[in-house]
Amino acid sequence: MRTPKGNRLHIAILGRRNAGKSALLNALTRQNVSIVSDVPGTTTDPVEKPMELHPIGPVVFIDTAGLDDAGALGAERVNRSRRVLDRTDLAVLVVGGGEWGEFEEELAQELARRRTPLVVAFNKSDLAAPEDSIIQRLQQGRIPHVLTCATDGAGLAALREAIIAAVPEEFLEQPTILGDLVPAGQLVVLVVPIDSAAPRGRLILPQVQTIRDALDHDVGCLVVREHALRDALQRLRTPPALVVTDSQAFQKVAADTPADVPMTSFSILFARLKGDLAALVRGARAIDSLRPGDRILVCEACSHQATCDDIGRAKIPAWLERYVGGPLRFTHYQGYDFPDDLGDFRLAIHCGACVHNRRSMLTRIQRCQEAGVPITNYGLTIAYTLGIFERALRPFPDALAAFHESCVSPTA
Repeated sequence: MRTPKGNRLHIAILGRRNAGKSALLNALTRQNVSIVSDVPGTTTDPVEKPMELHPIGPVVFIDTAGLDDAGALGAERVNRSRRVLDRTDLAVLVVGGGEWGEFEEELAQELARRRTPLVVAFNKSDLAAPEDSIIQRLQQGRIPHVLTCATDGAGLAALREAIIAAVPEEFLEQPTILGDLVPAGQLVVLVVPIDSAAPRGRLILPQVQTIRDALDHDVGCLVVREHALRDALQRLRTPPALVVTDSQAFQKVAADTPADVPMTSFSILFARLKGDLAALVRGARAIDSLRPGDRILVCEACSHQATCDDIGRAKIPAWLERYVGGPLRFTHYQGYDFPDDLGDFRLAIHCGACVHNRRSMLTRIQRCQEAGVPITNYGLTIAYTLGIFERALRPFPDALAAFHESCVSPTA
């Protein structure tokens, strides 16, 4: 139950109002997660329930408001529910009493465009069954379907099996953080600054997960603060296979790490883990085209109290404005909030997205690309403005090659 939400398979429960979505979720989880009522529109905001789904492991079910809601308030409910699609790894479309119409067809097509696996649950099957033509249409589209009845538990076992069978392969084969970069038996040095933004008595999630990933791959870890790095490296009999730093200490760590020792940041490792590193690397090139007064979008996946030296609200803006040579206009978004209109931004800068799932980050990259807005991330931005971009990318030959190709491509 302590597995971070960003590491869980996100399963969205979608459908019309009063299709039995909440009742089905309660039956699946064997808990009263969502309020169940005969009144349409009872569920207003998405409701999340983390649980263990054997043999997949940790998942999070997301109950949504009916996507056919009406009125001003209903439109806001629909908007909130549709945002869930951006982070949905697998969708369960709940159809009440076999009622398949234009609404369900359009939603199925949208999920197909997003390449989101879909399972259809014909709920309230004790009241009505779907027509044969609907079943044939789903079979032709290779969309699995199950007849369920949340009130008596009919079909729940089959629904669980259908969900397990529909899990995308990329989720089952999640990439490592650094296990493919450092051979087993080697040592990695992790540089962890402790400043006013550091949580008291604990490490932040990317640092903890990187340590665990190293241990999972029989890689040794030496964790030091930035002022202790030089001395620590001198004490080692052999150089480490990799130095990983918090991005805000990039400049000092680059100066204290020998040039022949590979070096990168936690943020760049997570750019690869959570998104498309090559795309984010190409997006960093837009920094050179920025001019004073340009509007910059800064996205932070987690919500926390901003401090005077906050990385996204103070340090990155300062580094960028120094690089550009004048003031820039920064707009900040946190959590799952993301602007509908991206057209006015010259660059989007995202955090490492450690608390989001990979689907969410890839969706944001795609939306920026469709809007013609370059997108990069915190660590890449800092390395670029400090003049150590290529050095920070040396552990990732494919991403470094993508950067070199974008530098010579007239259309990049």
